[in-house]
Amino acid sequence: MKRVCPLCNGLYEIEISCPNCGRDMSDNGPVVNYLDNYSPYLLDDISHTEDGAAEDECTHLFCCPSCGKDKRVGIGRVEI
Repeated sequence: MKRVCPLCNGLYEIEISCPNCGRDMSDNGPVVNYLDNYSPYLLDDISHTEDGAAEDECTHLFCCPSCGKDKRVGIGRVEI
């Protein structure tokens, strides 16, 4: 079986509250997508450990649309 990020694959969504203002933060995708111009197009097998997270996690960047605070959240991979 393969382990995938449930957020990247649309299996579910999570709500994260902003630590500054308490509003819902938006998921801006995995941190590896911001490393360079080509990283969003790489296979997950290549890029999933480049964000410094454990191999069984995908680090997502959440941002508050109200105050601009951002936060990295490790999302556990699930088997499909």
